[in-house]
Amino acid sequence: MTETILVLTEDSLTGADVEHITSLHADVRYHVLVPADTEQNMLVSLVDHLSMGELREALDAVLGREPEPDEARRTATDQLAESLAAFRAAGVDVDGTVVEDDPLPALRSAVGRLAVREVVVVTQPHALEDTFHTDWASRAREELRVPVLHLYSGTSRLG
Repeated sequence: MTETILVLTEDSLTGADVEHITSLHADVRYHVLVPADTEQNMLVSLVDHLSMGELREALDAVLGREPEPDEARRTATDQLAESLAAFRAAGVDVDGTVVEDDPLPALRSAVGRLAVREVVVVTQPHALEDTFHTDWASRAREELRVPVLHLYSGTSRLG
């Protein structure tokens, strides 16, 4: 059975993201998971946006402008399609799915049914979650029995 690299991302992967991920592994297939994010924590979102200098997004967080479930699913579907296209452009075997807002159950399920070598989590920096280890990568490290790598989107920086 071919080994799989699970890729969990909160946004569309760029060509640079795919290049960083695929440079680490040979002869594997990739399975991408994109959560339909409908339940953002207001305080966490506010701090994240302010730490990145994103004032409009911080205001949206304070005003509770979270996406409706249908809108969140459409956005996640588009992000998945863009991410799969980036992997295919790199010439690798890839598939993927949109998952629920909390991706840990989907990660657990995938690890249980696939020959997973590693989980790669690709996110923007999240000041509070990263600091207090409540981010997806930290939670996955605690729950799964596979290595977990956390990359910041659009960079080669590790989370």
